[in-house]
Amino acid sequence: MALASIPEGAFAQSIDDPQAEIVVTGRGLADAPGDRVYDIVTIDRDRIVASASNRLESVLADVAGLQQFRRADSRSANASNQGVTLRGLGGNASSRALLILDGVPQADPFGGWIAFPAYATGRIGRVRVTRGGGSGYGGPGALAGTIELDSATPDQLTPLQAALAYGSRDSLDAQGSAALVRGGGFMTVSGAYARGDGFVPIVATSRGPADRPARYEQASGAVRTVIDLGGATELQANVTAFTDTRERGLAFTTNSSKGGDASVRLVGRGRWGWSALGYLQARAFTSSAASVNATRSLATQTLDQYSTPSTGLGGRIEVAPPIGGGVEVRLGADIRALDGRTQERYTYVAAQPTRLREAGGASRTIGGFVDASVELGTVTLTAGGRLDAWRITGGRLVERTIATGAALTDSVFADRSGTEATGRAGVAWRPGTPVSLRAAAYRGWRLPTLNELYRPFRVGVDATAANAALSPERLTGVEGGVDLRPVKGMTLSLTGYYNRLTDAIANVTAGRGAGTFAGVGFVAAGGIYRIRQNLDAVEAKGLELDAAYTVGIVTARASWAHTDSRVVASGVAAVLDGLRPAQTPENQVSATLGFARDGAAFSATVRHVGRQFEDDQNSRTLAPATTLDAYAAVPVAGGFAVELRGENVTDARIEAGVSGANIVERASPRTLWVGLRYAMR
Repeated sequence: MALASIPEGAFAQSIDDPQAEIVVTGRGLADAPGDRVYDIVTIDRDRIVASASNRLESVLADVAGLQQFRRADSRSANASNQGVTLRGLGGNASSRALLILDGVPQADPFGGWIAFPAYATGRIGRVRVTRGGGSGYGGPGALAGTIELDSATPDQLTPLQAALAYGSRDSLDAQGSAALVRGGGFMTVSGAYARGDGFVPIVATSRGPADRPARYEQASGAVRTVIDLGGATELQANVTAFTDTRERGLAFTTNSSKGGDASVRLVGRGRWGWSALGYLQARAFTSSAASVNATRSLATQTLDQYSTPSTGLGGRIEVAPPIGGGVEVRLGADIRALDGRTQERYTYVAAQPTRLREAGGASRTIGGFVDASVELGTVTLTAGGRLDAWRITGGRLVERTIATGAALTDSVFADRSGTEATGRAGVAWRPGTPVSLRAAAYRGWRLPTLNELYRPFRVGVDATAANAALSPERLTGVEGGVDLRPVKGMTLSLTGYYNRLTDAIANVTAGRGAGTFAGVGFVAAGGIYRIRQNLDAVEAKGLELDAAYTVGIVTARASWAHTDSRVVASGVAAVLDGLRPAQTPENQVSATLGFARDGAAFSATVRHVGRQFEDDQNSRTLAPATTLDAYAAVPVAGGFAVELRGENVTDARIEAGVSGANIVERASPRTLWVGLRYAMR
């Protein structure tokens, strides 16, 4: 479903023998036939490399209903706010959707957010979004859905490609890659760099002398090797690294992330399909926070989260035996072990910290799964299930005075464990060529992150306490839909769903400053005190419409998600009963019209996000926003093309947050780019 891009051409032949066929793919086992039962949207390579922002989160916005916790992107948001979810289930910055790259889970091991600057669009070959929980062989954590990223394959690569663009506010955006393709495999090396002076996040009517532009600087690199080992077996080895530094528009508000991943996957494509994957993640996160006085003339440091190391270690084995008769089965097991802690200086007096905090622990999940599908003429049946055993260990919160080292808090939390049985099943029926009807039911789960369990945090004058007793979240859902192909080149997909998320983890308002509160200490006047708690449930029901049409040189694509989400709450959270979850719009729309001919490409994208509430009590409203993005690429000579990109061309106001003092933060103002792209043929 491409919209528009510079055709990259294929470099899929051996350099020594141009006619040699490349048999390696660099991907896992083939997509299961039973996937047609579910609500799946695929974004292809052409669209990925033709984004106005050249950022993965903007590409994902093509799928209406897929959202981050807040509206800001990875240039101005705090990195710890960039969790992803689907279907209006809300959240608290930890991802409720499972994002994987080449089979490897990508959520931060400590916090569950996504490091978006780590994923240069030039190295991504396909994005595949499955709405709805219970991923089965994808792994645990797919509460709201699964987002699969696949690295570029040989037919999507050129020997050398590069792009350099200069943009508003003295911004630079560069990507480049080299690919060596042989008959027995291929190797790619890629890198990306971005920087900018940034914009002032606080809107003009609220800002003061202390407010300043939010600068950013980000870089990433990746080396990938895929080798044919013979016997229809290939070896895939990936090494990636990234660094990401952002400021939040005030002194003392810099946050930075660094990380490296390594993975090895063996894939067998013979009579018995099989895959064996092992991976390692290493992350480091730092963040500083500040408060600002009433006239916004002076910012004062309130927190120095100077070290948050975390690691993720895991693996998966799966087998697809040759059963035949239209039956396909995948079964296997996986494991994921996480460890992390935060180290912080806080309670500043006379610009100096007076206390130290260390909080963290470890968690582990081990699961087995089976997924099967069968083709019975015009009917496809599929069913799958998982059984996971989880364990949370080593939880601890220690707080000390810096001057004496005396312990103020020394809490050791009990180890906990449990099991979760989840699964999904569905049916698709094709009564005629242009029509397919489908229905599915599923159950998914998510373990609380180490961040949710153990780390309190602050945003401005607001403070939120952790909760080591949080239970896992569990979701049960049903959906039904129809897929149509009324004319050649056109696809329409309509899905209705109902999801119930029990034990939903949310930041629940429990008090207002000025005052001292458990788990966070003093909250200033105007600030809000919250604590992470399990709500009874979040119920979401809605409609999703996706459409695509290609005729000649013109491609159009649209996506609309309508969600009616409500909190079900009792006890101390009873005041939330019947309200919408925080940061959950009722409507989201994305529509793109593109033209491509003779290497030239033009596209325009309109996006709309409806009104949503900043807070759990629905007392602070974020206004709806409608934006226009534009993209153009015109070839000149010798593989070069001039590229023009415009983000939020009309400079619409995108409200990303409202503080307790009613200070409005914005996101993604108009940004214009001019650049040069090169692709060797």
